[in-house]
Amino acid sequence: MTYRPELLVTASSLEELSRLIAAGADAFVIGESRYGTRLAGEFSREMIKEAVSLAHAKDVRIYAAVNNIIDNAALEELPDYVAFLHEAGVDAIVFGDPAVLMAAKSHAPGMALHWNTEMTSTNFATAEYWARRGATRYVLARELNMEQIEDTKARSELEIQVQVHGMTNIYHSKRSLVHSYLEHKGDPERIPDAEIERGLYMMEADRPDERYPIFEDANGTHVMSSSDICMLENLHELLAVSVDSFKIEGIMKSVEYNERVVSVYRRAIDAYLADPEGYRFQEEWLDSIKEVQDPKRELSYGFFYKEQVY
Repeated sequence: MTYRPELLVTASSLEELSRLIAAGADAFVIGESRYGTRLAGEFSREMIKEAVSLAHAKDVRIYAAVNNIIDNAALEELPDYVAFLHEAGVDAIVFGDPAVLMAAKSHAPGMALHWNTEMTSTNFATAEYWARRGATRYVLARELNMEQIEDTKARSELEIQVQVHGMTNIYHSKRSLVHSYLEHKGDPERIPDAEIERGLYMMEADRPDERYPIFEDANGTHVMSSSDICMLENLHELLAVSVDSFKIEGIMKSVEYNERVVSVYRRAIDAYLADPEGYRFQEEWLDSIKEVQDPKRELSYGFFYKEQVY
């Protein structure tokens, strides 16, 4: 079978989805905040159906994020939502809670399942555990280095997904910490009805140059990384071991930024697939991203080349 890795992205709206399809995206993760967490944008049921229609017309896949912390209230409505996703033609469900897997088996038979907890997907044995229960893809933790990624790919029969660009989540609380702080400060007028404006950030006293974006939504408080992963220059190392899906995380980025990044990664992937032996990284690809990169946010390799000490 010919190796054809997937370029997976996020979208904040139907407009962005259309533009990123044109830029070269192969698949999208979308959803609604009741069931998915840290979404680039809110997609209602009608929007999900329209997204599926737009994507499938271009041979692009739609994955629904159902990776939130599922409480008893959400559990009652979960079967209906999973059944809707199946009927709408969604290609896969991204999940972390076994309750979602059980609901999918009963109400979405045959639906592909992508296991993603972001933090605990760190070894091939866990991958095989979820494979035996129906998972088709294993989303690797962002803290794994290149050696660990290669080892997991070699030992697992599941599809392997790796994030190659964008910010990552470093802290999450179900509590609305920003709302609580502003209420404590006696400044209720600064609290919007729906969501804290996504422009807040946190700093450490001894590292004032690093800013950690922070926002709140219906799922609580999220603190994001101070830099953006960028594996463009070394993408060939992941291509060489046949990683199945490369994710570009577009949360809290402009449509124009995401459009540029997707198009550049598309060029790099296509160039490698056309001639793996003769592939050479082109510096102008990275320069193109740097043109739209926030100068306050460093482009980094994340944990890809860090030695893991336990």
